[in-house]
Amino acid sequence: MKIDLGLAEGLKTPLYWYDLSILTSTLEEIKRCIENKPVKVHYAVKANHNPKIMKVIADAGFGADCVSGREISASLKAGFPAKSICYAGVGKTDRELIQGMKEGIGYFNVESLEELEVMEELAREYGYTADVALRVNPNIDAHTHHYITTGLEENKFGIDLSMLDRAVDKVVSSTCLNLVGLHFHIGSQITDMKPFELLCDKINELVSRYSEKGIEFKIINVGGGLGIDYDDPEGHPIPDFKRYFDTLLKNIKLRPGQELHCELGRAIVGQCGALISKVTYVKQGVKKKFIILDAGMNDLMRPALYGAHHKIKNISASEGSPLEMYDVAGPICESSDIFGKDEELPVTHRGDLIALLSAGAYGESMASTYNIRTLPESVLV
Repeated sequence: MKIDLGLAEGLKTPLYWYDLSILTSTLEEIKRCIENKPVKVHYAVKANHNPKIMKVIADAGFGADCVSGREISASLKAGFPAKSICYAGVGKTDRELIQGMKEGIGYFNVESLEELEVMEELAREYGYTADVALRVNPNIDAHTHHYITTGLEENKFGIDLSMLDRAVDKVVSSTCLNLVGLHFHIGSQITDMKPFELLCDKINELVSRYSEKGIEFKIINVGGGLGIDYDDPEGHPIPDFKRYFDTLLKNIKLRPGQELHCELGRAIVGQCGALISKVTYVKQGVKKKFIILDAGMNDLMRPALYGAHHKIKNISASEGSPLEMYDVAGPICESSDIFGKDEELPVTHRGDLIALLSAGAYGESMASTYNIRTLPESVLV
């Protein structure tokens, strides 16, 4: 990631810094990997809803994966065609369902029998026909943090395999719902391809079983989940998309006319963003030193929420500066407002600029005004 120290020093911190060269290179690599293949990629808007970031992705020809009505509105405003939008979420409200139907979005990823009942009732009442993909809970462990594992049977997401026949029958027999596909999502920050291989096996089993009943699915949506390298973001700014897409296309037995849909978020925007913060104090403790930043957990929630770690870099330090050990913390009145412990960094001083890398996903989009703090601004370079 390229961070212009001279430019950054003239900006108010904390702020989100986006390197558009990384974003465009990432998008180009995805397009190269899926060229001439029956694959469509929907950008998971929840990862980063910065309108300028979204516009770059829309202009590159990607679709959008939304999980709220306001995400649908933001996607349309950014230039994503309505038909390129798929809409997921376990708790879609009546207003949001009607909005999606009225806007003519591509399809709804439906997560329960109860949601199907409401959708059918609303579609009939307002005179719409809604395309739906059924989100199946395949009971596959993605071996990631329990907060971002979504494919186990005890998770709130998706339709359990034991209930899937009822859901399929419900849509097939409806006059205002149209069954277009199956949808899956087993978790996030997955870097081992084995869980995806297991998912492919489950998909093949289900598609074959329903085909024998005369039911075909145009769309097989595998969700997202591909992880990024938080440990060495500068060495690996672009995920291994070739391995990811090769795994899916090799193991899913797509039938003629079937499309593979993916919902990538973190893998697209994670490495193009950094949170830039200024050192307010270097505090000497009894046994250790603390770097106190002007950015807190309200600006970057992942470390406090998941115990996640972002590589921390003192961008003000000169090359070859001696190193010291620090705990890096924010100003929020919570003990969990810690970005890193025992971080080996160049000797740091009050006023230095610190970059928390790999913050393009679930950074700005999850920021809050906790402690009545101002939301961080953003700069795109």
